[in-house]
Formats: sequence, C-alpha cells, structure tokens
Amino acid sequence: MRVLHVVGARPNFMKAAPVYRAVARAGFEQVLVHTGQHYDAQMSDVFFQTLEIPAPDESLNVGSGSHAQQTAAIMSKFEPVVLARKPDVVLVYGDVNSTVAAALVCAKLGIRVAHVEAGLRSFDREMPEEINRLVTDQLSDLLFTPSPDGNENLKREGVPDEKVFLVGNVMIDTLIQFLPKAEELFGGLKQKLSLDRFGLVTLHRPSNVDDEVVFLPMLSALDELSRDLPLIFPVHPRTRDRWSQQLKHCNPNLRTVEPLGYLEFLALQKHASVVVTDSGGIQEETTYLGTPCLTLRENTERPITITAGTNVLIGRDWKLLREEFAKALNGRRKQGGEIPLWDGHASDRIAEILSRFGNPRV
Repeated sequence: MRVLHVVGARPNFMKAAPVYRAVARAGFEQVLVHTGQHYDAQMSDVFFQTLEIPAPDESLNVGSGSHAQQTAAIMSKFEPVVLARKPDVVLVYGDVNSTVAAALVCAKLGIRVAHVEAGLRSFDREMPEEINRLVTDQLSDLLFTPSPDGNENLKREGVPDEKVFLVGNVMIDTLIQFLPKAEELFGGLKQKLSLDRFGLVTLHRPSNVDDEVVFLPMLSALDELSRDLPLIFPVHPRTRDRWSQQLKHCNPNLRTVEPLGYLEFLALQKHASVVVTDSGGIQEETTYLGTPCLTLRENTERPITITAGTNVLIGRDWKLLREEFAKALNGRRKQGGEIPLWDGHASDRIAEILSRFGNPRV
C-alpha cells in the first residue's frame, strides 16, 4: 500500500512525524508532500530537522494569500502530484487550508482520505479552521479522533461509526518522544533567560493580534501580570512589526523574544508556572505536562483539555485572567488528570488500522 502524507503548517509536522515513523515500521511505501503553506525556514525546514522527518518528496511552494487563494493554489498544484504518485490512501492532518484542499482533490479523484485529528469542533463558524474541519470530516473515509468528544461530534453529524476510530492524540506521541531532548536544553535556556520562575505567552490568531481594539487591552493585561511573574513572549515577526512601539513600552518583565524551536518551546512549557495562549495544540500539550493553561479564546475545539485537563477558557475577561493567573501562582490552580489514549501510541494505532484497511481499492 502507498500512503501519501500532506503537511503544510507547523502543527501538521508535529502530527505527521510520529505517524510517518509508525507507517514506516508497518512496511508501507510512503510519500510526503509539503504544500508550503508555511514557507520560510523558521516555519518549516527547521521543524522537519528537529522532528526527524525526511525531506519532502514533493514541495508545492504555494506561499501565502487569502484563504480562497491559498486553498485554490494547493488544489491546483496537488492534483498532478496525486495523479502521478497514485496513492492508495492520503493522510491529512489537523485543520489548516492544506488539510481541506487535499481532501477536496482526493474526494473528486476517488482516492481515499484519512483525517488525523478528526471530529474536533469549536462550534464557531467564524473560525476558518472550523470550516476546514467540517468539510474534511465529511469527505474522509477514515477518521482518527484524539478524544471521545470527537466521536460524539461525528456521530451527531451523521458520519457512520465504521469510519471512525478513537486512537488518541498524535501530538502527544511527539511530545513524549522529544521531551527528554527538550529537558536537556532547559538548563541552557534558563541561564540564557536569567529566570528561575516564569510564565510563557503565545499569541498568533488574527482575531487576537490583528485588531488593536483586542490586542492592546490584551497586551496591557499581560504587562500587568508580568509585574507578578516574568513572562516570556515569543513574538511572530508579523506581530512584532505591527506592534513594535507598543511592545517597546511594556515593562521589562514582559520579555519578548524571537520565535522558538519546538524543543526550546517544549522545555519552557514543561517548566513554566503558567502558560497564556490562544493555540489549540498548546492546550493539549500543557494538559499532558500538567502546566496551568489560560486560553485567550471564547471557545475551544479541544474541550477535553477543560473537562479533564489544566486548561481554563478566559476569552477576553481580564478580571478572570487575573484571578486564574493568581491561582496558578499560589498553588490553587486547576488540576488535570490522565486522558485515556494520550499515551504515546496513537500513531501505532493508526498504522495498525491502516494495515487492517489494506488496499482501499478492493
């Protein structure tokens, strides 16, 4: 069987890496396609190297653009690759434009699609990712869910049970594999940053960082919190360019740094007193690590990180942010529990299901 993986953005790389290795152990032929949705070295090449993924067999180099432009470019460039490579099954990951674009191409060509991280729902159709998730799941032939809520969502949407497999969280597979390497880096990071106790901030969603009516009060709240605990804030270059003057006027305890590699960021997540984020994946990683997570979003497609994990949904309630931040510092923080199947073997379960799936054309 020939398995083709489609990746396009950093979260895809972390999800695809353990699956690629597990499928290799199963003995299947593999093709790795990088759409180039994230296209500079810091956003793609370095992640392939760090996560020990082989260089892509095909690079589409689509670059940036509006959602429609980027999705259309991926589809037009991906179709000839699929026709030439003739995969038996195409694995798509997460909820980025590359995910839905590849699923659409394969569905029209009659090629089976397997969606890794299926079934997640924020129930907010203003999020582009939600549209990508909904469409991809309706087109997929195999749906690999990370948690029981994914199965419940798919059942409610009419997806047949025989297509859906609860396998666990492949991002946790990557975390477990690379956490020892991350820990080796922490001593040097701690010395470089000259910090003993610290918090970690990550913001990237356009709904948070593009609108001054939203971002400036958020920055002011973080500035205030950093007076009680130094905060490390890796800032995306686009965000830094837009808000450079405002960032310069924050107090020194709000430490803005360049974007960090996966291992460095993982080390800081592990040792942070609290993480403030708008990232979906970080909600999952902090839950596994037991680190308090305060999410600056009105909703989440990963509710298990709230019901069973360390995550608290803050939205734009700065009073709640201050309260939960204080709880994290004084030992009254939310305690998470162990989530079933977040055990480092989700990718093995996917490979085993693909083995049973066999040649999807028969």
